Amino acid sequence: MTTLDKDTGCLEMILRPVGVVRSEITTPTFLPFGDDDPLARTKKARARHQRTKTLILEVVIDPSLDGILEGIEEFSHIIVLYWPHRIPEKERTLRQVHPMGRKDIPLKGIFATRSPARPNPVLVSVVRLVERTGNVLRVEGLEALDGSPVIDVKPFIGIYDAPENSVFPDWLKRLHADLEQAETGPG
Repeated sequence: MTTLDKDTGCLEMILRPVGVVRSEITTPTFLPFGDDDPLARTKKARARHQRTKTLILEVVIDPSLDGILEGIEEFSHIIVLYWPHRIPEKERTLRQVHPMGRKDIPLKGIFATRSPARPNPVLVSVVRLVERTGNVLRVEGLEALDGSPVIDVKPFIGIYDAPENSVFPDWLKRLHADLEQAETGPG
C-alpha cells in the first residue's frame, strides 16, 4: 500500500513481510561503536562473521503465499532482503558513520556503507540455498537475528547480479586487506 506524503511529495510505503528468519542468532553481531584499536575491532568483526557465515538458518515463507517458491530450489544461491527489527530508531537517524566503527577511516555517508543503521534498514544477503522443504528455505551465510521479517527472496543470477569492472574505494580495499590479515595472522 502506498500514500503520498504531503510534506515531501514522496510516496510512503507499507511493507508486509513475506516470511520470517528462524535463527540461533539472538543478539546483534554488528556493534557500531567499540574498541579504539582498529585492528582489534577488525579481528572481532572477522571472528563474528566467521562464526555466523557457516550457520544454517531457516527462512520461513508465509504459507498463505502458496506456490511463490516454485522453482527456487533450482538455484544454488538466493538473495534475501530482510528488516533488522532490533535496530533502535535513534540509530536510523545516523547520516554518517566510520565504516565498521573504525575511527581510522573517515566518516562516510550511510548510503556509501553496508551499515544496518539506515533510514530504511533493508538488509540484503546473498546466501547458499541448502534446501527447500515446502515453505521453508534452509540457507547458509545469513547473518540475521531470529525473528527478522523477510521482505523478499530473489534468485541470485551471476550474469545480472555480479557486474564486471566494479570499482571500490581505497578505504574498502584497506578494510578487506585488514580482514584477511586478521584471519590469516601476521606473515
